Amino acid sequence: MAFFSKTIDKLKGALRKTAEVLNTDVRTLFVPGRQIDDTFLTEIEEKLLQADMGVGNVDRIVTAIRDKWRLGRIRNAPDALGVIREQVLGMLTAAPAEGAPPSKSDDRELHFAEAGPTVILVAGINGAGKTTSIAKLAWLLKNEMGKKVMVCASDTFRAGAVHQLSIWAERIGVEIVRHKQGADPAAVAYDACEAAKTRGIDVLIVDTAGRLHTQDHLMRELTKIRDVVTKRIEGAPHEVLLVLDATTGQNAVLQAKNFGQAIAVTGILLAKLDGTAKGGVVLSIKQQLNIPVKFIGLGETPQDIETFEPKRFVEALFG
Repeated sequence: MAFFSKTIDKLKGALRKTAEVLNTDVRTLFVPGRQIDDTFLTEIEEKLLQADMGVGNVDRIVTAIRDKWRLGRIRNAPDALGVIREQVLGMLTAAPAEGAPPSKSDDRELHFAEAGPTVILVAGINGAGKTTSIAKLAWLLKNEMGKKVMVCASDTFRAGAVHQLSIWAERIGVEIVRHKQGADPAAVAYDACEAAKTRGIDVLIVDTAGRLHTQDHLMRELTKIRDVVTKRIEGAPHEVLLVLDATTGQNAVLQAKNFGQAIAVTGILLAKLDGTAKGGVVLSIKQQLNIPVKFIGLGETPQDIETFEPKRFVEALFG
C-alpha cells in the first residue's frame, strides 16, 4: 500500500514551512564554504528544535554531527546536512532497542478484514481536521483501491459535524449512515454496521465525537462505540486511526498518549502538515508512541493525502 502524489513536489510544498525553518538563511547555515564550529552546532540545534523534533532527538542529531566533526570525518555545513538526513531517516526506520517491546511503528499498511466489511474507527479532538481527513481516506479507498466505502456520522455532539460529513460523502460519492444531531453515537455505529453488512460494503469508516482528550465521559463514549462495532462485525475495529493536527507539535504526542489509554490506536493520520513549521513532530511520534504514521494530509482537497514513507519525507524536508 503506497499512494503518493505523481511527483514529490506536493509533499515538498506541504513541508515548505518546516523546511524553511530548517534552512532559514541558507547563506549562513548550509553554504559550502561554512565550516563547522560550536556556533554552527548551536544554530543547528535551535533550528531542529523549532521544527519540533523533540529535545532527545535533536540532542542525538547534534551529538552525531559533533562526534563526526571532532573525528575529522566531516568539516563543512553540507557535510553536516548529510548527517542530519542520515540521522532522521535512521530514527524513522530504526528497529526497537534491545529489550524494548516489539515495534509496531514500521507497520504502515492499512489492514483489511479477511471477510466482510473492514471497520476503521477515526478519532481525534475538535479542530484536528478529522472530518476532512475522513473524506480524504474515503476518497483514497474508493478511487485508488477500488473499495466500496461507507461513512458513519457518529460525531453527533458537535454542531454541524453530521452535515459536514454528509456534504463530503456526496461529493466523493460514498454512502453515509447518519442520525440527527445529539443522537446516541453508539446507536449510529450499530446501524452503520448492520447497513454495511447488508449492502456489501468493503470499508466502513466510523467518525467519532470530536472529543477533548481531557474529557473522561467523552472518552468513555469512544470506548462504547468500539464495543458496539466489535459485537456487530467480527474482528472490528480492524483499524483505529487517530487524526493529529501537525500544527500543535508536541501537544499532538500528548493527545495520542491519552487516546491510547481509551482505545488501541493502530495508526496516525497526521493532518495539516502543509500548514505548519512543526513537521518534525513525526520523529517524536515514532520515538515516544510506537504507533505508525500511516497517512499524512497535504492540503484541503480529498486528493491531498499520501501514505507516509520515511525516505520521501526526508527527501522533501531536506532536499
